[in-house]
Amino acid sequence: MTGRALYFTDPYTVDIRETSVPDPGPEEVRVRVERSGISPGTELRVYRGEFTPGTTADETIAALDEPFSYPLQYGYTAVGEVTAVGDDVAEEWLGRQVFAFQPHASHFVADPETLIPTELPPEQALFIPNTEAATNFVMDARPRIGARVVVFGQGPVGLLTTKLLAEFPLAELVTVDRYENRRRLSESFGADRSVAPGEAAEALRADADIAFELSGNPDALDSAIDVTGFAGQVIVGSWYGSEEVTLTLDEAYHRSHVRVRSSQVSRIDPDHTDRWDKDRRMDVVRSWLADADLDGLLTHRFDIADAADAYCLLEERQDEAIQVALTYG
Repeated sequence: MTGRALYFTDPYTVDIRETSVPDPGPEEVRVRVERSGISPGTELRVYRGEFTPGTTADETIAALDEPFSYPLQYGYTAVGEVTAVGDDVAEEWLGRQVFAFQPHASHFVADPETLIPTELPPEQALFIPNTEAATNFVMDARPRIGARVVVFGQGPVGLLTTKLLAEFPLAELVTVDRYENRRRLSESFGADRSVAPGEAAEALRADADIAFELSGNPDALDSAIDVTGFAGQVIVGSWYGSEEVTLTLDEAYHRSHVRVRSSQVSRIDPDHTDRWDKDRRMDVVRSWLADADLDGLLTHRFDIADAADAYCLLEERQDEAIQVALTYG
C-alpha cells in the first residue's frame, strides 16, 4: 500500500512524498488519516527553521521524540480510522475513529495505547491537543472569582483559552491580538473586549490579576508583565524557539512581586498530581469539546498535495487564517 507523508526539508520548504504503508505488527494498528491540523505556533517555527538543532519536539510522545534536524516529519494533530489490527490487538479496535499525536501523513501504524478513541466529529476532534494545552494553562493559573484576566495571542490555543476562561465568573476578560479577525472572534468566544497590542498598556493599566502570554511573540512577554498588577501572575505558554527573549526587569518589576511561571502541556503541574493525571485531563477535554461551539475557528482546508500553499497562507496572511486543516482525499 502506498501513502503520502509531509516532510519539512529546509526552512520554508515542505515536500509531499509517497511512502510505503507497512502492515501493523502483532501489537499495532494501522490508521487511515482523514484530517490533520497545522499548528500556527510551534509548527510554523519548524517550518521557518526557528528551532535549535538537536532539541526534541516532545520526549513524552513516541512519534515526536526525535531531535529536530532536516529533513523531518512533524505535526501532532491527526484524526482517522483504524483500518487494520495486529494479531494480538482486540478486534473491536477495527473501524474506530481515533485521535493521535502524529506527524502529517495519510497513514501510520501505532501502538493502540497511544491512540485516543473519540466520537467527536473529525473537525472538532482536531482541537483536542490545543484544548488540552488551554486546559493546562487555565488549571495552572487557578483563576479566582472576580479576577481580572488578560490573554495575549488569539491563535487557536489563545482562543480556546479565552473560551474556557469565559466560563469562569471573572470581573473582566480582555484579549490582545494584532489581527482584527481574531479579536472579533475572541469577543464571540466570551471576551469582554479585545484590543491591539499597542493599546494594551493603556487599556489594562497594570491591573490584571492573571496574564497569559500565548502569542509566540517574545516582545509580548514584557507587555504581559507590564499589565499585571501587584503580586499577580503571568502564565507563559508560548514556545519562542530559537528567538531571544529580552525583558525589562527594572525597579518597577522587582517591586511588583509578579510571578512568572511556565505552563506546558506535556506534564501535569506537581501541585495537581494528587488528584489529576493526563487521562483525567483528557476526559475533561473531550467532554468540553463535545458541547463547545467553535464556529469560525477552522478557517481553511487544503488537500495534503497542496500543503505548501497552506503553510504560505499561515506565514503570509495570518489576518485571514486561524486554524488550517489538511485533508487526505
